[in-house]
Amino acid sequence: MMPATMTMTSSAFAAGASIATKYTCDGEGVSPPLQWDAPPSGTQSIALIVDDPDAPSGTFVHWVIYGLPPSQRSLPEGVSTDERPATGGVNGQNGAGKLGYTPPCPPSGVHRYFFRVYALDVNLDATPGWTNNQLLQAMNGHIIGQAELMGTYGRG
Repeated sequence: MMPATMTMTSSAFAAGASIATKYTCDGEGVSPPLQWDAPPSGTQSIALIVDDPDAPSGTFVHWVIYGLPPSQRSLPEGVSTDERPATGGVNGQNGAGKLGYTPPCPPSGVHRYFFRVYALDVNLDATPGWTNNQLLQAMNGHIIGQAELMGTYGRG
């Protein structure tokens, strides 16, 4: 069964447009606000992965957060990097080996940043610190809805 298509937006950038400097390493480096529409019925939890496929060493993961309640429709600006942020969910490990969001900081050129939200038919009440691969493995066969928002950022 194909996952239902959901929509995700951000007040920090339009789809395909440049991410506001505030949310990058050249600004405050906080996570951008994100909103998504209602997930399909049967959703038990929500997960989010942010990655940059244009990184020099291969895809770099900027944020992994999971275990968000199905009723949640957004993440505010500046979600904490605590194991279990007050805004909901559980932070996984980013490509820098730290918990939570790490801001876009391309060495040169313009990179693409994919923000993907997943509606899951299982509750991943997981421990903090899962890697992108651990989350993808746990989600395999359980994705019933998905949304994607791509923003860009360039330096040098």
